[in-house]
Amino acid sequence: MRALSRKMGFICFLILVMVFTSACNSDKAGNEENNSKEPVETKNSEPIKIGVLASQTGGLEAYGKQTLQGFELGLDYATNGTREVAGRKIEVFIEDTETKPEVAVQKATKLLEENEVDFLVGSSSSGDTLAVLPLAEEYEKIMVVEPAVADSITGSEFNKYIFRTARNSSQDAVAGAAAIADKGVKIATLAPDYSFGRDGVQAFKEAAIKLGAEIVHEEYADPAATDFTSNIQKIIDTKPDYLFVIWAGANSPWNQIADMKVQEKGIKISTGAPDIAALATMEPLIGMEGFTVYYHDLPSNDVNKWLVEEHKKRFNGEVPDLFTPGGMSAAIAIVEALKKTEGDAKADTLIKAMEGMSFETPKGKMTFRPEDHQALQTLYAIKLEKKDGVPYPVPVLMRELSPEETEPPIRN
Repeated sequence: MRALSRKMGFICFLILVMVFTSACNSDKAGNEENNSKEPVETKNSEPIKIGVLASQTGGLEAYGKQTLQGFELGLDYATNGTREVAGRKIEVFIEDTETKPEVAVQKATKLLEENEVDFLVGSSSSGDTLAVLPLAEEYEKIMVVEPAVADSITGSEFNKYIFRTARNSSQDAVAGAAAIADKGVKIATLAPDYSFGRDGVQAFKEAAIKLGAEIVHEEYADPAATDFTSNIQKIIDTKPDYLFVIWAGANSPWNQIADMKVQEKGIKISTGAPDIAALATMEPLIGMEGFTVYYHDLPSNDVNKWLVEEHKKRFNGEVPDLFTPGGMSAAIAIVEALKKTEGDAKADTLIKAMEGMSFETPKGKMTFRPEDHQALQTLYAIKLEKKDGVPYPVPVLMRELSPEETEPPIRN
């Protein structure tokens, strides 16, 4: 009996071992099956960080203010006020370049290294912007250029991380030439002596000469000048039919052009109509024909209507100025690109999404040209006129210049 009992006990023990082993193998198989599955993909919930470079001080302070106001409005418009895209909050870091290239580099480096931004935006000065372009390439971050216009930004100094919502000098030039150039017309130019001015004149010359005009004199002045007497006298001595002026900044030459009675000497003035503060100094130029990048009642579309109404609400009844819609367009472009990538802010992914991308702005539809990432856009041929109740000459629309008409040469 004891032998039988021992035998039965041994059999029960074997059964228990087999059950235990089977359970372990089952668990192991289950774990292996779970481990073989692809990991569940979770969306990145980290914030999107945008670093904005602008002239908050220096000669282009007004332009920086306009751009920043437009950018903030653009983020709200494009995200319906949530400041969020694809489940990721948007954080904005603003740095003052002081309108100095060396400071712009320092501030951009801070944004990239300390704030670890996903995008750079800016800046007010072409000189500042050109100094920062190599950093976008070095850190492999998208830089949306606004409002700097030098052709070289999307030309000789272009890299694949640069996208520009601002118009460039060539687009300005085509618009300016369309307003005045014709066969046999003699034109002199006045511009600041740095990349913005020289690129602008070069582009204007190309466009004007194609239309049959002759450039009889090019005059370049110190960008910080307050006395333009000698510059203007040299222009008068060449006896052109037109003086085409390219200028940016508060130290404009308009008062001295009036004081030296340039128009009374038979020389017509033409230029791009500037921001409202500069328009207030252009009373002597009423009747002038030229072009403008933007004036708040020229574009007729829903985005611009929203901008004008919202700007008045937020800024004590003030209307958006020359570079406000550019700041807004830069913000809209970033948000639309992130929608296309579902929140992926890696540069290579964004580049694929942004090349050829069209998006609606206060100036109508813009499109990033794939070859050089320049935004093709509408400009406006205008005439300065006096308007009741407005204390400055008003740009009145002669005709819209379409994105196809103002498309600049590819220079990269």
